[in-house]
Amino acid sequence: MLTHCIIRLIFVLMRHFLLFLVMAFLLNLTACEENVEQVEGKQRPDPSLCVFSQGECVKTVAEIELRFTMTPSHAPSEKPLILKLLSSSPISNVQMRLEGRDMFMGIIPVNVRQVDEMNYIGQMVYGSCSSGYMVWRGFVSFTLNGKPQTVIFDFLADNNIE
Repeated sequence: MLTHCIIRLIFVLMRHFLLFLVMAFLLNLTACEENVEQVEGKQRPDPSLCVFSQGECVKTVAEIELRFTMTPSHAPSEKPLILKLLSSSPISNVQMRLEGRDMFMGIIPVNVRQVDEMNYIGQMVYGSCSSGYMVWRGFVSFTLNGKPQTVIFDFLADNNIE
């Protein structure tokens, strides 16, 4: 009697497993076509990003303009970069840092040197990201007329958009 129950249980389980196996096989066949073309859609660039290869990135805070330029303009990873800041009014105590906008990549300090009261130059190097799309966010803190101010700017690393 026990043997009969075990054989019956195996038969019932195998019937469901066999049905599952046939469905998985058919699903696999319908998902595959020989002549499928992968069309690479052109992504629309994010309008909030600074594109240094197209010129200066201009940000306004507290009624002054800050103009950023980067060399090399395509912002390559793991290479020394020079970031220039030109202010429309005298500012002081300028500090900069980079962080990943969409993923944590650490905090990258930017070594800032004052050229004059409206010009600053910073040097930095950041690491590469394996995802192929890495947006960095720059934080610039400064003092304007005795009051602390902050401005942010975002840019795409390894940006080959002209």
